[in-house]
Amino acid sequence: MALEIRFPLLQVVGYQNSGKTTLVEKIVKKGTDLGYQIATIKHHGHQSSLQSLHQEKDSSRHFRAGASATIVEGGGSLQLEAKTSKWPLEKLIQLYAFFENDMIVIEGYKHAEYPKIVLIKREEDIELLNSLTNIVAVISWIPIQIKFPLFLINEEENYLNWIFSEVHQ
Repeated sequence: MALEIRFPLLQVVGYQNSGKTTLVEKIVKKGTDLGYQIATIKHHGHQSSLQSLHQEKDSSRHFRAGASATIVEGGGSLQLEAKTSKWPLEKLIQLYAFFENDMIVIEGYKHAEYPKIVLIKREEDIELLNSLTNIVAVISWIPIQIKFPLFLINEEENYLNWIFSEVHQ
């Protein structure tokens, strides 16, 4: 089934502790400040259950009792928790089609085929650039020579402006 995408998608990828979550937070903040609705998808690469993060709420009790999915809506928010064998990224993107988004920022899913910003923290991380497709830019903690648009990690204003002028069109 072909996926119809009505909004820009941007992946943020890199090795552990390279700054992915911080960058996603900065992109969301900048987009929100510009008046955009930004949704995010995070690949949780660890096997631990998100259930441990729940407080004692009715929805958590329903989920622990065996409900296949629970949704809580109120105060302008919606929280969904569902048991799945493992949803592919495409299904998560389709889920967001029900919301009014101007952009989706995806943290992780290195080998998906969406436009990517790659974070490079150490020299040995550079090899990651050879194994990925659809790289649109690199944000690096160290000076490097590459063929992609390059920003240093401390050039926050430059790369955020670039994202919203080049990626979010």
